[in-house]
Amino acid sequence: MFDSLKKKLKKFSQVFSKKVEEKEKSRVKEGTAKKEKAKAKVSTKVKKAVIGRIQLSDKDIDSFLQDFELELLEADVALESAERIIQKIGKKLKETEFRRGENIEAKVYTIFKEAIAEILDDNKPFDIPDAISERPYKILVMGPNGVGKTTTIAKLVFYLKQRGFSSVIAASDTFRAASIEQLSYHAEKLGVKLIKHSYGADPTAVAYDAINYAKAHNIDIVFIDTAGRQETNQNLIREIEKMKRVIKPNLKLFIAEAVVGNAILEQIRNYKEKIGIDAVVLTKIDLDTKGGSILSIIDNKIPVIYFGTGQSYEDLMPFDKSFVLKKIFES
Repeated sequence: MFDSLKKKLKKFSQVFSKKVEEKEKSRVKEGTAKKEKAKAKVSTKVKKAVIGRIQLSDKDIDSFLQDFELELLEADVALESAERIIQKIGKKLKETEFRRGENIEAKVYTIFKEAIAEILDDNKPFDIPDAISERPYKILVMGPNGVGKTTTIAKLVFYLKQRGFSSVIAASDTFRAASIEQLSYHAEKLGVKLIKHSYGADPTAVAYDAINYAKAHNIDIVFIDTAGRQETNQNLIREIEKMKRVIKPNLKLFIAEAVVGNAILEQIRNYKEKIGIDAVVLTKIDLDTKGGSILSIIDNKIPVIYFGTGQSYEDLMPFDKSFVLKKIFES
C-alpha cells in the first residue's frame, strides 16, 4: 500500500542528504583555505562551515524541489496538491539548519512527514453515527461505475448495525443489469429490508417508497443506491439531480476508488459542481500502490470519512491520519 509514494519520499530524503553533505564538504574546504590566507577575516559562511552548521541556499533547495515535484506527480498526487506540498516542504527546508554528524536523511524524512501530516490535518472527517440529526437519516450514495458502491453500502449497513443502528436499502439503480440482485444478496445476508421496483422504474419513486417504509417502521437510516454515472452522462446526472431535489438527502456520499489516480479528482469536482458532495468513501485503498489520491482529495477540501480496505463487510474503517502516515512512512 502506497509503495510508490513511500519509495519516492525515501529516495529524495537520501538525495537531499547527499546534497547537504556535499555542501558541507565544499564549505569546509573553502573555509579551511580562507583561514590559511586570512585568519582575522573569517566570514559568517566560513564560521558556519567550521563549527559544523550548514544551510543550503534557496537556489539549491528549489532545484531539488523541482525534481521532487515530478516524482509526486508520478505517485498520483494532483498538480495543484503537489505544488502545495512542495511549498510546505520548501519552507521547512529553508528554515532548517543541518549539523555535521547528525542523521541528515532522518531529519529530512521527518520534514517530509510533517508536511504530509499538515495536508492530512486539513481533512474534516466525521462518523455517520455522530452525524445523524433526524430519522430516517437519508444517505444518497453516488459514484461512477465499478467503484464499489454496492459493496460499500453493504459495509456501511454492517458497520452501523454493529453500533445499534437499523437500515433499509433503496434499490434505486434501476438501470444497470443485476444491480437489484446484488443488493438483494447483501440485504438478505445482513438481515435488512430492500425496497425495489422493476428495472426501468423511476429511481426517485423507489427512494420515496424506502423513506416511507423507514418512517412506518422506525428505521434509523435509508441507503439510496444510484446507477453508476460517468460525469459526462447528462441524462443520468439529471436523474440524480431530480432524486436529490425530491428526497432531500441528509448526506450526499460519493464513492471513489483509490486506484484510478488523478482521474478521481475530475470525477469528484464534476459531481460536486452538479449535485454536491458532503463526503467521500475511498475504496480499494488496500490495492493503491501509489498513495497520491488521498492527498489530492483532502487537499481539495473534500472530507474523506471512510476507507474500504478489502472485500469483507468488516473491511471498512473510519479515516485515520496515523494509519495513513504509518503506511507512507514506516516499513
